[in-house]
Amino acid sequence: MHKSAFVKGFAMRTTLDIDDALLMQAKSFAASEHTSLTRLIEESLSLRLRAGQMATSTAVRRSLPIYAGHGGLQASIHNTLSQRALLDAADEMDGRR
Repeated sequence: MHKSAFVKGFAMRTTLDIDDALLMQAKSFAASEHTSLTRLIEESLSLRLRAGQMATSTAVRRSLPIYAGHGGLQASIHNTLSQRALLDAADEMDGRR
């Protein structure tokens, strides 16, 4: 394992399996930005990790609405597993039949 000095700790060498097309795009982008592929990957990974942390910390827990009205299944529906019976009952309630 090769270690070299880094701003906040140590940098480690590692091997990644990256899709060839993605790697070519990344190299091209890094060259157009006048930076190294390593720096591009570090910046991208850092941004992604920060975004994930922000999304987790700012997530608002929403409660599900609760229906407090009246109703429910009609007594005339005998087979609640039958789609046909449910559709027929709905039609009857709408006055279509």
